[in-house]
Amino acid sequence: MDLKEIKSLIQLLEETDLTEIEIEEHGRRIRVRKEQGQTVSLSAPLHTEAAALPAVSPVSQALQPQQEFSNETEPHLAVIHSPIVGTFYRAHTQGAEPYVQVGDLVKKGQILCIVEAMKLMNEIESDHDGTVVAVCVEDKSSVEFGQPLFKIEPAQ
Repeated sequence: MDLKEIKSLIQLLEETDLTEIEIEEHGRRIRVRKEQGQTVSLSAPLHTEAAALPAVSPVSQALQPQQEFSNETEPHLAVIHSPIVGTFYRAHTQGAEPYVQVGDLVKKGQILCIVEAMKLMNEIESDHDGTVVAVCVEDKSSVEFGQPLFKIEPAQ
């Protein structure tokens, strides 16, 4: 787990009613917790590499979606971003047809994909009517908060 993922977890806590998130990956465990009236804190067991991370300051505007996720080169396209850190799935089950393909017409509110976070399946819907021009993420890959998932050419 890298620092970007940890910052995304902190942002998730700040934006929701959750008070604690604990994740274990590759033998390392990270727990991010906030208590009533306090800022988010980070704890990690001393026997992991995560213990060597620098202290985490209170969440600020610096944790907005990353600049590399901007749409400056194609301002006419609508970009659907991941609202959470998780695993991206193009279909509801393994082997099923993807919710959408490049070239498909979509309606506002139509399900585009699923992002799994902490064993919860979150359906990601289109914010626009239009045509899917790009799928920005590979199926079953990890996504970060604010990462582009789809590019849609809005209907006129």
